[in-house]
Amino acid sequence: MKISLLKLWVMWRRFRRASPRHNEHHLQYIAQIEALMRRANPFAAWTERANWMIDVADWLRHGPRRSSLDESAWRRIKHQRTRFMLDWLDSHRDVRRVVQATLQKTLREAAGPELFCATGLPHEPAFFGELSERVAKKILPKAPSEHELSALFTAMFPDSADADWLTGMDHKTLARLWKLCADDGISHAYSQQIDEALTYLVSMIIAVGISPEFRQRLEPRVPLQATPFMALQRELQKYLMAGAHDEGALRSVRMLVAVCQAQTDRIYAHLDEHGVSVGLVYRVERMRAQLVRMARLIDLRSALPGAQLTVPAQALLVDLVEAHHRRSTVRGLISRSFSLLARKMVERNADRGEQYVVRDRGEYLAMFKSACKGGVVSALTVLVKAAIPAAGIARFFEGAFASVNYAASFLAISLAGGTLAARQPAITAPALASKMQALDTADGLRKLITEVGALLRSQAAAVFGNVATIVPTMLAVSSGMWLATGSGLMSPDRAHASLKGLSMFGMTPLFAACTGLLLWLSSVGAGFADNWFALRKMREALAHHRRLVHALGPVRADRLARWLERNIAGIVGNVSLAFLLGMSPVLLQFFGLPLDVRHVTLATGTLASAGASLGWSVLGTAEFWLAAGGAFLTGILNIGVAFTCALVLALHARDVPLRLRRLVIRAVLRRLGGSPRSFLLPERQSAAVEVLPERHALEEQESVKRSKAGQ
Repeated sequence: MKISLLKLWVMWRRFRRASPRHNEHHLQYIAQIEALMRRANPFAAWTERANWMIDVADWLRHGPRRSSLDESAWRRIKHQRTRFMLDWLDSHRDVRRVVQATLQKTLREAAGPELFCATGLPHEPAFFGELSERVAKKILPKAPSEHELSALFTAMFPDSADADWLTGMDHKTLARLWKLCADDGISHAYSQQIDEALTYLVSMIIAVGISPEFRQRLEPRVPLQATPFMALQRELQKYLMAGAHDEGALRSVRMLVAVCQAQTDRIYAHLDEHGVSVGLVYRVERMRAQLVRMARLIDLRSALPGAQLTVPAQALLVDLVEAHHRRSTVRGLISRSFSLLARKMVERNADRGEQYVVRDRGEYLAMFKSACKGGVVSALTVLVKAAIPAAGIARFFEGAFASVNYAASFLAISLAGGTLAARQPAITAPALASKMQALDTADGLRKLITEVGALLRSQAAAVFGNVATIVPTMLAVSSGMWLATGSGLMSPDRAHASLKGLSMFGMTPLFAACTGLLLWLSSVGAGFADNWFALRKMREALAHHRRLVHALGPVRADRLARWLERNIAGIVGNVSLAFLLGMSPVLLQFFGLPLDVRHVTLATGTLASAGASLGWSVLGTAEFWLAAGGAFLTGILNIGVAFTCALVLALHARDVPLRLRRLVIRAVLRRLGGSPRSFLLPERQSAAVEVLPERHALEEQESVKRSKAGQ
């Protein structure tokens, strides 16, 4: 039965080959491959031979831009083309000899060590050097390079999908290609070049592994010669001298490569705990890539001749193609180098953001009282801000004085224990993202929605507290000004201009959204400062600084260092926000962009000041209520943009899946539509443990199950 089925299969294949469509493709392939193979010329210049090899690779990969076939079908067609080319050459011996001579002469003249030790690996020793090199490579054309196998290889495989093509190629076809392209002399030459590449790679690894900034992060401390990186160099030299198939030397080298990789994991653990250095992360990533390349080369060098050689050779080729295309992307470099720093900043902000979560009525009132203090101080800020333009100074100095005014106000609010509205979203969003990885059940989703409500209630309490005190404070100041001088804080023309500038139908929404972005950027600056303080071990440095200890004494110096450690993020965040609010309009107007800032608390203070200057009659005008709507919209956009930016960064840093993000958004919108009050006002004590309706809980649980099944 089996033999009969095989005979039927052979007859079917012969029938297929006899079909007009198959013959049409067959004749088309014959014409193309004959024209391409007869261009081979072993006596041509290097550039001409290299371009011919690139054209051969393009023909093997060629496929129409639009096709009904999927990617796997096109890979099969590429493999069929490769086998067809080899079969055609086997049937045309005269052309095969010319093609073989051309390929072997080209590979014999090419220099290979750079292909094995540089292709796909970072070249520059520092992050910004590598970044500038990649940007220049994207913009500027590259000079032609002759006799470089690495340049020829990358030109033959310009697409990242070529790695899948090479992966799916069978070992028999790879062996036939190698027999066509190389001989024993080329094999021996490339074996020597692999040895040179291994020597170069281990030298680069040692340069980083024994550096002071690397060794001081490893415990316990060991002598320099006892480090695994120095041992790797010694064992590699023994392995290269002993021979490719010395089992003892091979086992020692592979073990030390694994030990060196484990050392890089310890470096990451230290950075995660004590602060992240982008430059050191880049060098560690570079070392890890070099260790992986060493392992690939050792596998190829130690493989036995014959069919077993094609497996490591194929793995090395695939790794070269993938690494080259990973290295060519600027975004990938920035993402890998800054991912650990972003996660560390998110974790630190999440710890600080927990104090702003409002879960019950007592915490809501505490937040409201804290925001009331911030509203009183903000009223003084509005008064000083209104007085600065009256001085008639240059626009740059006006922005500088406004920045100093904001900085003094924000620091005073912080020292007084107050709260400024819209400052918390950039800190509380990471705290929310830290809880988004526990969404395994409907209970976890329900707890997360409760957390969202608590976070939004904290924003509402801060806005209500600021507005509740800044409005009466500005009205009281305006009344005192009327009694003392007979005029308001603003002239009528300036008051009308202020109301017009706050109108919800003007530029206020754009300005408020830009201000939300500045609020988020200030939190990023606070995170950088916190990480820098921990990375440089500034607490220990200040506590043992000789002059500081001599001036304050050891106890006070240590107390000052610990206070700075707790508050450095808040200080830098407040000062950076002050200068962003004060100087951003100046710099943008210098470039012709008439942008301004709109903060909800300051906008409300300006609205109250302008209304008090115009009198009670202004309450009956549309101009005033449009400005009031603009202040309300400013609060929503300040909080929404800052919260969204911080949440997106936190989600990316914590690698929260996209399906969980969508699930949370749907659940929050459903809760917002059913109970909007819970997002603005404190819940009653009996409702603090309120659960979702049974129907909603079942819907959420089913959505979680469907998401898991789809994953």
